[in-house]
Amino acid sequence: MSSPHAIAHPAFRPSIMGRNGVVTSGHHLASQAGIQVMMAGGNAIDAAIATAAALGVVEPQSSGAGGDGFILIYSAKTGTVSAINATGAAPTGATREFYLQRGGIPMKGILSVSIPGLVDGWLVAHEHFGTRPLEDIFAPAIAFCEEGFPLSHKLANSLRGETKRFASDPYTRAVFTNDGQPLSAGDIVYQKDLGKTLRKIAAEGRDAYRTGEIARELVAFSQSRGGLLTAADLKNHRARIGDPIAVTYKGYTVYEAPPNSSGHILLQELNIVENFDLQALGCNTAESIHLMVEAKKLAFADREKYMADPDWVDVPIDGLLSKDYAKERASCIDLERAAIHVPPGIPESVEDTTCFCVADGEGNAVCQLQSIQSGWGSSLIAGDTGILLNNRMTYWHLEKDHPNCLMPGKRVRHTMNPVIVAKDGKPVLICGTPGADTQVQTNLQLVTHILEFGMTPQEAVEAPRWRSLQNPMESTVPHTCEDVLQLESRFPTIQCEALARKGHDLRSLSEWGGPGNAQAIQINPETGALMGGSDPRRDGYAIAF
Repeated sequence: MSSPHAIAHPAFRPSIMGRNGVVTSGHHLASQAGIQVMMAGGNAIDAAIATAAALGVVEPQSSGAGGDGFILIYSAKTGTVSAINATGAAPTGATREFYLQRGGIPMKGILSVSIPGLVDGWLVAHEHFGTRPLEDIFAPAIAFCEEGFPLSHKLANSLRGETKRFASDPYTRAVFTNDGQPLSAGDIVYQKDLGKTLRKIAAEGRDAYRTGEIARELVAFSQSRGGLLTAADLKNHRARIGDPIAVTYKGYTVYEAPPNSSGHILLQELNIVENFDLQALGCNTAESIHLMVEAKKLAFADREKYMADPDWVDVPIDGLLSKDYAKERASCIDLERAAIHVPPGIPESVEDTTCFCVADGEGNAVCQLQSIQSGWGSSLIAGDTGILLNNRMTYWHLEKDHPNCLMPGKRVRHTMNPVIVAKDGKPVLICGTPGADTQVQTNLQLVTHILEFGMTPQEAVEAPRWRSLQNPMESTVPHTCEDVLQLESRFPTIQCEALARKGHDLRSLSEWGGPGNAQAIQINPETGALMGGSDPRRDGYAIAF
């Protein structure tokens, strides 16, 4: 599938290939769980749910049954892409006034917890597209809970920073410490209560988490700690399945999750970049990086102005994604100078996280992101459920007129955005990454590396990475970007110097210190071969058969 403009970018790992199935995820055991289910006759959706459940066990700092997610699914049977929104709303008692009286929303603890939405999303995906029994799908994750799994070096390092907090609570102390002392790489972690919970979900389905014993235990735990979750909050939660949003990009169709996901940002970036000759600017040159950073600034300015839960705010998504609007925004870019003042446009009205990708030999494809917000979420295990709860409440704004202002029952704006790229109606690329606001920036790099410059998935996820950070909330001048451009030190000095001359405030990261944990699968439209790449910046691996 190499393009005529392919550029040699040797990867340290090979892209993994297969004909029957491939899974790329942030942990090799989770990828193995998905492959195991496919080898037993499951499809890509079955494998995705197995991978999702396993990640909540072996990568607990990033996601799990106490969190949220978005799932993008291409069904070979229907020939269509579906988007599942598995994000929970703010609890009934979570008012702006409640938190203002307490000095704001805490980063940790029970008041940082929003309604967990992910499990219902798993089960909606299974109800519509799954083929194997839930008991079989959850079996690998349950085995990791009951039989244990060895702690990786990266997970051990992450745990070390939480040891004091975990040691102070009996439920986390029993799982994530060695009698109050830090766990080490190679230690075996057991999560037997979580295993019991997964068994209940497999046996009882959606009602187990919404109205059954698990729901009652979650509410009891929350109320015992002064939290806000109620039985009605869990009962009334429903994951939603609907249509994705999409734009065309040079003959491809790029699908994303709709609001309250921030996926529109990637689509806006691609629309803007399409107005320039990216191949002429070159791959990872100062010129192409500058263009993409400036496109990112414009799209993020629009997000701050317009994006929130569409049930509460009129999000002008058609206008934001129109080609005419992109052309207008592209005219704001100076190819020689970084912008400082970036106001939102006027479209016509018409997360620590984890990501994984799955494809099977029948043509089904899944891109999924799930999260408990920042690392280790609220840092609370909900009693005997074994579920590590999210701290998603921290994503709310308390400014009264902000579109993402907290309201009970409203869904917070999310950074998670799964990506499926199709050609002639069939998927050719599935990709995504965790990394909060850097997700859409990394995805822009992945998509253009593969579609424009002919990289393989592994080359694309290993390529030197940049991220643009800005904090308009702290700026004293309206629409001023307090912008810092961070680049991995593998970028040549000459390119960094050229970016500095264009006005970018540069910061150097370590060689592999860039954001995210990117995953990508490419599908050869002629042979059906599946090719997967997984980010070496964490514990991720691609597995195929």
